[in-house]
Amino acid sequence: MVNFKVISEYSGGPVPGDRVKIGMGPLYPLERVRALAKDPQQLRLWTRRCAKDVLNLDWSEVDVAEFLAELQPHQYIDSEWCTNGSGVWAACDAYEVKRREPVKTANKEMNVVYFVKFAIGKTGSLVLVVSCHVSN
Repeated sequence: MVNFKVISEYSGGPVPGDRVKIGMGPLYPLERVRALAKDPQQLRLWTRRCAKDVLNLDWSEVDVAEFLAELQPHQYIDSEWCTNGSGVWAACDAYEVKRREPVKTANKEMNVVYFVKFAIGKTGSLVLVVSCHVSN
């Protein structure tokens, strides 16, 4: 028997598992995500990798909150189950954001593609950010 705990508001669909897709469109309305993201206290960088990625971007939780607040429906990729590595799962929506911005190391403006994955927690009061990094 496999034990797992789901901490996302969405808990239906297939049984959680590594890279198991949830094929029904966005699980969380962007209006709710944007509203929660207005308060950085409502964000949790839920995985160690996410915290490391945000640090590598030289972003704060305020920067992540502002980034989430700017998401648009056409940037949605898919939804899937994600884990923090300790048997705890969240059903997440993934988005890809393309922006033109200055890149210091190149000393010019370039297209930069960001990837973010998140869920709304069971209480409905937290956005659990699972991944936030420049696309590979």
